[in-house]
Amino acid sequence: MVLNRQNRYNRARAVNYARTYALSPNPSFKYFQLYETLGGDCTNFISQCLLAGGAPMTYTTAYAWWYNKSGTYNIADDRWSVPWAVAHSLYWTLKVNNEAKNDAVKGLEVSSVAMLELGDVIFFEDDRGVMFHSTIVTGYSATDTLISQHTYEAMDIPYTKSWEARRYHYLKIRI
Repeated sequence: MVLNRQNRYNRARAVNYARTYALSPNPSFKYFQLYETLGGDCTNFISQCLLAGGAPMTYTTAYAWWYNKSGTYNIADDRWSVPWAVAHSLYWTLKVNNEAKNDAVKGLEVSSVAMLELGDVIFFEDDRGVMFHSTIVTGYSATDTLISQHTYEAMDIPYTKSWEARRYHYLKIRI
């Protein structure tokens, strides 16, 4: 497995964005309220972090990833691709882009949280095999990898103290 490929992803900018908006969402983007068990704002937040880190929006690929501001003052008029806001879709988009070597944001799945760097992403899988939550690595303690997230809003907490998961998926991000 080759991890030392050229990477234009600016991890520092992604993490800075995450820390800036982890506890108080960016009002320039739609905020997805928690809706029953169907999700909330976690992946929208992760997509914003990836964008801040230099990930290019992609419109024409089979695995499009984008957010379009409407140009009005009402963010309710904004539009986005499914992977922008849905954890399971973003997980597969990142993996497929990596395998296909697409000119887009990519995620290489690794076997251990110890292989992650600041700005990488952790997905949470439920008992049905569905990715239901996503977080970004924003720090380290002596004993844990720390993440920031939305739904619920948190900054620099141990990833194992977030939502309960059957399994975690660790993705190294690159462009």
